[in-house]
Amino acid sequence: MSEQVSHRQLSGRIVIATHNAGKLREMRELLQPFGIEAVSAGELSLPEPEETGDTFIANALIKARASAMAVNLPAFADDSGLCVDALGGYPGIYSARWAKDAGDFVKAMTNIERLMQAKGATEPAQRKAHFVSALALVWPDGHEETFEEKVFGTIEEPRGQSGFGYDPFFRPEGHERTFGEMDSQEKHGIPADGSQALSHRARAFQLLARACLRNDA
Repeated sequence: MSEQVSHRQLSGRIVIATHNAGKLREMRELLQPFGIEAVSAGELSLPEPEETGDTFIANALIKARASAMAVNLPAFADDSGLCVDALGGYPGIYSARWAKDAGDFVKAMTNIERLMQAKGATEPAQRKAHFVSALALVWPDGHEETFEEKVFGTIEEPRGQSGFGYDPFFRPEGHERTFGEMDSQEKHGIPADGSQALSHRARAFQLLARACLRNDA
């Protein structure tokens, strides 16, 4: 017999444990239908913890735990990244660090393309990749919930100005446009019929919402 998982319902005010403006905007949009009041770690001038985990979930928990303990409120954190098959899954959990080291995401995408070319990854079948999003909810009393999802696609020549990060570089399977060419509703809007969302973050959020949120609207 499988073990029943007991989830805790989230309500009221929370901290979104991020200093990334693009990520904050997406997470607020996802939370808005549930009446959750959210303030970010950046707005509270909380320091960014060192992400020493070796998985997306581990790093999401590090960020959520730090914010929950600092302000005595439930905290919501995302750790996400781009995993390129031709590069053995890199940059993966180091996606943000690769961009920081390069100077920005545009230069990071240029560097990744250079590495892929060096591997001979020029045909679409050789340019497969996926985005991962791990979400963590942490309460001040130590209760924790984690959720992880992926979206698969292909690395393309960067196109589009929407989204953030590596979005212009990634075309999801079954679509002709990159995430950078999609508006926020198309990229991470959750279908009203409950079918699967498109983006990795929205897919992970669907899991979280089903477990920990109620929409009483």
